[in-house]
Amino acid sequence: MKRVDPQQVANERTSLREWLEYHRATLLMKIDGLSDAQARTRSIPSSNLSLLGLLRHMVVVERYLFTWVIGGVQPEPIYITWEDDNLDFNFDDTATLTEALESFNAGLVTSHGYEVVCESLDSLAARTEVRDGADFRPDLRWVMVHMIEEYARHNGHADLLREAIDGVTGD
Repeated sequence: MKRVDPQQVANERTSLREWLEYHRATLLMKIDGLSDAQARTRSIPSSNLSLLGLLRHMVVVERYLFTWVIGGVQPEPIYITWEDDNLDFNFDDTATLTEALESFNAGLVTSHGYEVVCESLDSLAARTEVRDGADFRPDLRWVMVHMIEEYARHNGHADLLREAIDGVTGD
């Protein structure tokens, strides 16, 4: 996925889609060229934060928000279980970048599909769930803005992790 700067003037949906794609591509840039061992490198010994964990986490978030919330289709669990809802970050030495990238790319195809079928940014999620005692049923706009926020926050983590691994920096 090549990172492309979003247009400076665009309608709201195009702008949200382009900024989301920009941040997805940024995360991929941060892991480009790393070995599995480097991608598994933890930020500090007491933390489970790693670039591989961030990529796996975004697989979980994409699947949850687009497939389950917007699409109303419960995806098969990946990188998460009832016993360990942080399995995306809690992995062993057999976890690979290749496998995580395949899951990420497959998830993006699915996310795009659910985003495209929504007629507008005002399209409501297919399902409602209860969060903190209140109904949660966002529109597509909310999901896209949240995804941009999620990627932007984690891309900041990815910058620091990558620099600590091999000194590579970038925007």
